[in-house]
Amino acid sequence: MTARDPVTRDQLPTLQPITRPVPLPPPARVWSGAEMRAIRLGLAAGQMEDRWLALVEADRLFLHRSWTGFGVYEAVFSEQPDGWRITEAWVESNSDRYRRQGDTYEALFLQMLVAGKLLGGGEPGDWEQLRSLRTPRP
Repeated sequence: MTARDPVTRDQLPTLQPITRPVPLPPPARVWSGAEMRAIRLGLAAGQMEDRWLALVEADRLFLHRSWTGFGVYEAVFSEQPDGWRITEAWVESNSDRYRRQGDTYEALFLQMLVAGKLLGGGEPGDWEQLRSLRTPRP
């Protein structure tokens, strides 16, 4: 595995900020120092199938949809005695940009995006729990 430089805003010129941020309860997960170093690298879409872009600026993670550049999540990480925690989080509530679900769903999905997309793994049972929280569309 080779080292790479962190993704920067200059590399992702189509990014658009969240237009109607609403606060989310932060996920409870604790991230290790090694995980935080990997999170800080961000994520640039390498293929058409990649749906997410991510970058970190001053311990604030920005997650955007890759095709539109629309901001969906922001999360502030803070170092705690037991590791790194998300201490503040927001999700897009503009339904023209993102179909927001309930707070519990969105907090879990944010955690899953970080674990799955930025760290390459997830927790057993996360997808089942997420599906159980999803609000059916009319």
